[in-house]
Amino acid sequence: MKRLVAALVLLPQLAAAQDFADADAGVLRWLDKLTGETADIELTLGQEAESGRLTIRLDSCRYPADNPASDAEAHLTILEKDVAKPVFDGWMIASSPALSALDHPRYDVWVLRCVTPELPPPVDPAADQPAEDPATSEGDGQ
Repeated sequence: MKRLVAALVLLPQLAAAQDFADADAGVLRWLDKLTGETADIELTLGQEAESGRLTIRLDSCRYPADNPASDAEAHLTILEKDVAKPVFDGWMIASSPALSALDHPRYDVWVLRCVTPELPPPVDPAADQPAEDPATSEGDGQ
């Protein structure tokens, strides 16, 4: 009982330990297991793409705010032609695709990454230094 109480007390702290940022788009990979065809699909939020008999919609994409290149999580809704209920409606995690996977006999879909804002290029401290005159540097221009 004490362990359960301790776990319940620590759970909100663990969940708050990592802040996530929302992305406007995500990149998914689609596979037709029968033909071997693959495609990478970039979707913006709410956008749908048709691949084979599937319609894939990206509902949300988020990534760790402190490390944008790290693990992405995306909420997807996947419909199949002539099937009333979605064949998948939930979160997929890029680093653990089998944790919450599309269970389909022919197709596979998984998350690769969220599309994150471009980071500014690193500042080169040498770029602020005036260029040396080659005629005055040692050993050159004599």
